[in-house]
Amino acid sequence: MTQLPNIMTLLRIAGSLGLLLCDVTGVTYWLIYAFCGISDIADGWLARKLKSVTKTGALLDSVADICFVACGAWKLMPILELPQWLWLWAGVIVAIKVVNQLSALVMYRHCHFPHTTANKWAGFLLFIAVPMTFWSIIPITIVASVATLAAIHEGCVLARAGLHHTVTRSI
Repeated sequence: MTQLPNIMTLLRIAGSLGLLLCDVTGVTYWLIYAFCGISDIADGWLARKLKSVTKTGALLDSVADICFVACGAWKLMPILELPQWLWLWAGVIVAIKVVNQLSALVMYRHCHFPHTTANKWAGFLLFIAVPMTFWSIIPITIVASVATLAAIHEGCVLARAGLHHTVTRSI
């Protein structure tokens, strides 16, 4: 029972990859999309409820999140008619997150994905805003704003943790 959250996360990775095989205009795509989004919310909640939160589970969750966003974006990019500035903004968010991870590699010698409240909100809002993007770019613009703040906050969390790690190690 304690492995159930990790099993859900692995199923989200499989579902994300399954999105690549589906037609975005079909029901199957959106059912898998809904499963992936709901399982993203449920696996963390379940891990806390079962007291089975682990570093491996948190890392696996981050990998599943990246996989879900990447596979969803890959399928949606050709059909969403978003302005170029919005795609550039998404690129800036990705760049901030890459810099955060490169910094973590330097500081910790491994990647570190903080599960901040801001990151959770950005993920949740992205999940619900993507289907709305077919009608309006306002929801995805709001998500981009929250995701930008979340990425910057993530960098601050990593920097603070690095400072704490350095002080603790030197004592």
